[in-house]
Order: sequence, then C-alpha cells, then structure tokens
Amino acid sequence: MTYCLAIILSGGLVLASDSRSNAGVDQVARVQKLALMPSAPDRVVAIQSAGNLATTQAVVTTLTEAFGSGDEESDLKRADSMFEIANLVGGQLRKIVARDREFVQPYGDPSASFLVSGQLAGERPRLFEVYSAGNVVEASSRSPFLQIGETKYGKPILDRALSDDRSLGEAAKLALLSFDATMRSNLSVGPPIDLLLYAADRIQAPAIVTVEEDDPYWTQLRKAYSEGLSALVASLPPPPAAWGG
Repeated sequence: MTYCLAIILSGGLVLASDSRSNAGVDQVARVQKLALMPSAPDRVVAIQSAGNLATTQAVVTTLTEAFGSGDEESDLKRADSMFEIANLVGGQLRKIVARDREFVQPYGDPSASFLVSGQLAGERPRLFEVYSAGNVVEASSRSPFLQIGETKYGKPILDRALSDDRSLGEAAKLALLSFDATMRSNLSVGPPIDLLLYAADRIQAPAIVTVEEDDPYWTQLRKAYSEGLSALVASLPPPPAAWGG
C-alpha cells in the first residue's frame, strides 16, 4: 500500500508521499513515489503515484523520457494547460495497462492512480487526480486536497483543519500529521516521506525534502501532537453521571 497527499492553496502546493513498497511481509522496499518532470522555463509538473509499482514506474519513466520530444501522446512539455497534462498522464496509463494487463492479471492487479499537479506560466497552480481508468478530476478551494492509496486514516485531520487560506508551512504540518495518523494505523505505509512545497507563480521546481524516521522536526512534531491530544482529552468535560461509568 502507499499514501500520497496533495494540497492546493491560494499560495501554492504541498505534496507528500511515503516510500514503502510492500510485496509481502518479507519484501519491503523504499521507492520514491513523488516525481518531478524535467526542468522547463514555463512549467513545473509533479506526479505522485500509487498502485502496481511496475505500472507506475512505466508511466512516469515514459513521460520523463518523452519530455521535450514533441510526441503528441506523451510530451508534457508541449501541453497548453495542466488539464491537458493530466489527461496525457491518463492516456499513458491506459496504454501501459492495456499492453500489460493479460500478462499481469494472473499475478495481481495492474492498475494504478496518480496525483498530477503544478503550474504553467500564465495559469494558476492546479491539482488533478488521475483514476485507474485514466479519467481525471480537479481539486478546488472547496475541496483543497486529494489523496491516493491508503487514504482513510489521514483524512479526518485534513477535513477538520485544512482551508484554502492556510500558509504552505501550516499545510505542511497538517500533511505530516496526516501521515503520522496513517502510519500509526497501517504498517504498509512507512517512511521516509518525500515532501515538496511549491510557492505559486515561482515557475521553478523546489527541491524535494526527504523526511527520515529520525528527522528531528518530524520526531518533535509527532511528540507534541500526541501530548497535545492527550492533554486536550483530559481537559474535556466528563460524561454525565447518569450515563454511569
């Protein structure tokens, strides 16, 4: 399993992906699931992936190698919008799955899904989810985050605390706490966490930060949050005496 999260704000994007690939209890590996397309002066494009590892790597590698080639079906550099880029990712996913499905299905599910985000010069930052069928949906200020993979444990804190006017730093804290909740409840999601903060209109890809399990900030954040929750619960009023207990 995996967990990828992308947040879109008025100030930019916050992306986070875990690195655990699990093909059985004795086959656990660390794999990067957040990829940046090659540098270009007019666009920043990031792709996060979940699902069959061979499928996701085939899609991302094909798109990376085709960047700038001029190919109508796979060159993300020639696309005129992030919507077109997301649809090109979906089209490449369909092509890879159609090619490999009959060979893969006897052994497992060949499907995959992606989060595609970034900004083209002259366009605001945008964020899309590419479903396993290759079709896409877009995030908005009313629904400012998208998740793929193991999504349920990390969603409640985002539903409660995330809004479009949060700063990138505040959103990054919430993203990491979303991962903390997921990793506490599901061992198939694990560190390191690849984190990217992109400020709107910069049109320059920032470095991906790798948060290891022993990272001092990550350790401090998890400890403070856990202690804060315990203190909050202790401060809440007890149930009415009529309830018993």
